[in-house]
Amino acid sequence: MDDAAGGRLYSSGMQVGRGRIHVDPLVIDSLLGCVMAVVTVVYGRQAYTAQYQGEGRPAFGLFAIALSLAVNLPLTLRGRAPRVAFGISCGALAVYTAAGFQPSTNLWAPLLACYTVIVHNPARRAAWAAAATAVAWGAAGLEARLPVELSVAQAAIGVGVVWVWATGSRRLAQRNAQLAQLTAQLRREQELRAQHAIAREKLAIARELHDVVAHHLSALAVQAGLAEYVFLSDPAAARQAVVSMGSSSRQALEEMRGLLGVLRTGTESPDEDGLYRSAPGLAALDELVQQARASGLDVTWAVSGHRRPLPSGVDLCAYRIVQEALTNAVKHAGRGARVCVGLRFASGLLTCEVTSRGGIAPMAELPSSGLGLLGMRERVRLYGGSLRAGPRAEGGFEVVFTIPLAPLDAAGGA
Repeated sequence: MDDAAGGRLYSSGMQVGRGRIHVDPLVIDSLLGCVMAVVTVVYGRQAYTAQYQGEGRPAFGLFAIALSLAVNLPLTLRGRAPRVAFGISCGALAVYTAAGFQPSTNLWAPLLACYTVIVHNPARRAAWAAAATAVAWGAAGLEARLPVELSVAQAAIGVGVVWVWATGSRRLAQRNAQLAQLTAQLRREQELRAQHAIAREKLAIARELHDVVAHHLSALAVQAGLAEYVFLSDPAAARQAVVSMGSSSRQALEEMRGLLGVLRTGTESPDEDGLYRSAPGLAALDELVQQARASGLDVTWAVSGHRRPLPSGVDLCAYRIVQEALTNAVKHAGRGARVCVGLRFASGLLTCEVTSRGGIAPMAELPSSGLGLLGMRERVRLYGGSLRAGPRAEGGFEVVFTIPLAPLDAAGGA
C-alpha cells in the first residue's frame, strides 16, 4: 500500500469514527432483518427440541419457519414503509401465536417495527400500532400460560418503554431538523451579508475611480486645450499649462496606485480604512484649488470656525465633493469662471458651499456620465448629511452640503 492509499484509508477511518460517512439505512435494515430471522429460526428449533417438544407443542417445522421469516424479514422495509413492515410482522406473529407454536420466539421484531412507526408518525397516528403490539404481546403471554396480570404487565411495560423511547427519538429528530434549517438559513444570511459587503466595497471603489478619473482627466483635457490655444500667442501660459498637466497626471497616478493597492490587498472583507488612507482629504484642498486655477478657473476659498481634525471617511467625503464641484465647473462653466469654496466648522456640523458664476464657454465639449451629483448625494447620505445642488437665483450654480460631526471631548478630540 502506497502513502496516498494509506492516507485515504486513514482519512476514511477517521470520518467513520466521526460519523461523517453516510450508510444507506436500507443496508442496515436488511442486515438486521436477516440476522434476526436466522437467529429466531435457529433458536426456535433448539428450544423446541430442548423444552417445547415435551409440552406437546406443534413441531417447529416448515410452517413455523415460514411464519418466523414473515415476522422478521419485513424489518428490511421498516425505514421506507414502516406501516407495511409493521402490519406484516404483527400479522404473522398473530398467526404464529394462533397456530400454537412455542411462544416468546418472535416477539422482538414486531416491537422494533412498532418503534419505527412511532418515530415516523405523530402520537395519534401511531397509537394503533402500539395497541396492536400490546395485544400481540399479551396474547403471546397467555399462550405461554402466564397469569393474565403478568401478561398484561409484560405487554404494557414493553410497549410503554418503546413508546417513550420512540417519542424522544422523534422529538430529537425534529429538533435536529429545525437546527439544520436554522443553520442553512444562517448560512444564507451570512452569504447575503458578504455579498452586500462586497457590493458596498465595489460601490465605494467605483465612486473613488469616478472622482479620480473624472477630475484629473477633465483637468488634463482643459489644460491641454489651453496649451494648444495659447501655444503661439502666450508661450509662458502654455508652458504653465503643461506643467500643471504633469502635476495633475502625477497626482492621478498616485491616487490610482492607492486604489489599486486596496484592490490587491482586499480579499473578502472590505478594508475601508485602507481605502481612506489611500485618498487625500481637506488638508490637500489648497493643492486642489491650484489645479483648478491652472485649468482656467478663478477660485477663492476660505475656512471659518474652529478647524478640527475629521474622521478619515468624512474627510475624504468632503474633499471628493469639493473636487467634483470644481470638476463640474471646469466642464460646464468654462475658463474664467469665478468659483468660491467656503468651509465652515461649527459645533457638531461641517458645512461647505461651492458656488460658480460666469466664464466663457468651454473650449471642448467634455463627456459626462451624469453620476457626479448622484455620487455626491450617496457620499453625504452615508454620513447622515444632506446636499443641495442646482442653479442659483442670481445666476451660476451652487453645491451646498452639511455633514454632522461627533462632539469634541474635553481634550478637543472627537
